[in-house]
Amino acid sequence: MSVGIVVAGGSGRMGRMLCEVVAGSDGAHLAGVTERAGHPWAGRDLGEALGGAATGVPVTDDPIEVVRHAQAVIDFTAPAATVAMSELCAQARAVHVVGTTGLSEDDIAALERAARHAPVVRAGNMSLGVNLLTQVVRQVAAALGEDYDVEIVETHHRHKVDAPSGTALMLGEAAAGGRGVALADVADRGRDGMTGARRRGAIGFHAIRGGDVVGDHEVIFAADGERIVLGHKASDRSVFARGALRAALWGQGQKPGSYDMLDVLGLR
Repeated sequence: MSVGIVVAGGSGRMGRMLCEVVAGSDGAHLAGVTERAGHPWAGRDLGEALGGAATGVPVTDDPIEVVRHAQAVIDFTAPAATVAMSELCAQARAVHVVGTTGLSEDDIAALERAARHAPVVRAGNMSLGVNLLTQVVRQVAAALGEDYDVEIVETHHRHKVDAPSGTALMLGEAAAGGRGVALADVADRGRDGMTGARRRGAIGFHAIRGGDVVGDHEVIFAADGERIVLGHKASDRSVFARGALRAALWGQGQKPGSYDMLDVLGLR
């Protein structure tokens, strides 16, 4: 049976890519698209909103009905919108695939509450390559220990509104997990002025913004005499969309709970 998927925020760069990937899938179909209240696409057919022929896919700023009849929602929007959507997915028992970044602890707690009623798959990055990289980073961090300083450098397009990126934080969590520490206790997110010597065991973050960069990430393990650099470069947003679609399909039949891409890929 084809899985009906709603794409939240379909007019954005990522939203359009998600719509394209879902619509082209053999195992799923686009059940609807949501947009914020008052958006010019609201109330229109998706194809017509994109400047083409009608497709029969509605765009709505009132997601209750369209989510109620779907099996999954893919959501790369904003924290407040994602939290609101999580409540609707919980009520509909629909899989909620969350690629939204910039979530606060309170936002994540709200998603955890929703996961008591429906599967929630959340990841700072949904590409296969990045999730494999997190596993490697965890293993390298565990093997090397604090004699190697960890610095994470991420580069994104000029329009990205949050920093560090969700992927950078994923990689930081992996490095901290490999060392058996909490990232919140060791993260160093900014250096300016007379900061003093680097704190042993710290995990540093650096955000670069410019141009149309889809997403580049490097994890540097630096010690006296050598550096190990692990990285990933994304050149096309479709890698994230394909991963999100895979998560939505994987979530069908799963018990309510919080999952991530390592679960989807069978790497946990």
